[in-house]
Amino acid sequence: MIERLRQLWKVRDLRNTLLFVFAMLVIFRILAHIPIPGINPTGLKSVLEGNPLLGLLNLFSGGGLQNFSVVMLGVGPYITASIIMQLLTMVIPRLEAIQKDGEQGQNRINQYTRYLTVPLTILQAYSTMIFLKKQGAANVLGSMTMFQTVTAIAAVVGGTMLLMWIGELINEKKVGNGISLIIFAGIVSRVPQSIQQTLAVVDSTQIFTMVTFILIGIITIAGVVFVTEGQRNIPVTYAKRVMGNQTVGGAGVNTHLPLRVNQAGVIPIIFAVSIILFPPLIAQFFTTSAVPWVAHFAVWVRDFFQNQSYYGIMYFVLVVAFTYFYTAVVFQPHQIAENLQKQGGFIPGIRPGEPTSKYLGFVSNRIILGGALFLGVIAVLPTIMQSTTGVKNLAIGGTSLLIVVSVVLESVKQVQAQLVMRDYEAFYK
Repeated sequence: MIERLRQLWKVRDLRNTLLFVFAMLVIFRILAHIPIPGINPTGLKSVLEGNPLLGLLNLFSGGGLQNFSVVMLGVGPYITASIIMQLLTMVIPRLEAIQKDGEQGQNRINQYTRYLTVPLTILQAYSTMIFLKKQGAANVLGSMTMFQTVTAIAAVVGGTMLLMWIGELINEKKVGNGISLIIFAGIVSRVPQSIQQTLAVVDSTQIFTMVTFILIGIITIAGVVFVTEGQRNIPVTYAKRVMGNQTVGGAGVNTHLPLRVNQAGVIPIIFAVSIILFPPLIAQFFTTSAVPWVAHFAVWVRDFFQNQSYYGIMYFVLVVAFTYFYTAVVFQPHQIAENLQKQGGFIPGIRPGEPTSKYLGFVSNRIILGGALFLGVIAVLPTIMQSTTGVKNLAIGGTSLLIVVSVVLESVKQVQAQLVMRDYEAFYK
């Protein structure tokens, strides 16, 4: 590892890339401490600790909500816009055709996603302010005038769009996913403060609880690495083909098609958080409605999502469902089977074409079940720990561990790929 780090630092362009990514993350952390004009952040901390939904929103904003900063929503609206666009491309033929139009089509879809992010940010910013007022955080917001409210929403929109741009700049460097790295930086930045707060109040009677938390954390990290790296290798054999004057393939050319246990990564959890935050935020607009049944229904929706048991069940179900959904989006058995047939490849014992597609879909659905249930358990692990131990201030939860470990593994792989590519370039030179 030390040798890899030395090699990494010696490659000038790769070193500059990592320094650039680090600088972007530093800018993000600076933005997370710039408060919105006219906001008094006193008392907001207690509100966040007592509400799991706001705690999740604070997690994915990188602590920006806790400071009521210009990036209080983080990249949440952009993620929600991405979910909506993916759903629309599945039901609107024109958008589906645009998406299949290569790189140009994908760029158009990305541009539509950016446009959609703006109104979603405005709606979510205003909804969050109303939600905080209903939670007894009026002392945080105070009596804001219409001008102050518009200014605050404009600042939040600017902060979210800036984070979206930073994430895309990081993506261009190909050393990790920009959005994931922003969330990762927010999580890691909160760990020292959380540990300090935990150690400040711990006493001799809680030593066993703390040791239990540490052991569960180690087991969770090992489980995340095991599931993230786990894969099922489907054997593939390529038939002998003649290309020009060369014979390619043959009975002895065997390889494998890797199917990962967790093909969706942390995307299902991010999707589930975006969806589970939306109904209670919208319901706040109607709790004071003049129509009685509308007001009662809005109050019921708000109370339903604040109940930890219902919230945990809903969160678990959404994570499992989105795992299957996102895997179905990124993994296309029919397309893989078609490509294998065109290249003269086949799975031993399975006929090419439609039988291969059905076989790949069957195997994928079986191994996804384990990955989906694992993600669901990891997602609700903090809620289970808090309800069983009574400890509300966990240094880092299951979702945070999953994101941190997954982002680190992904970034390390991309950096190693960059090093290997440069080794080959040096060899050819």
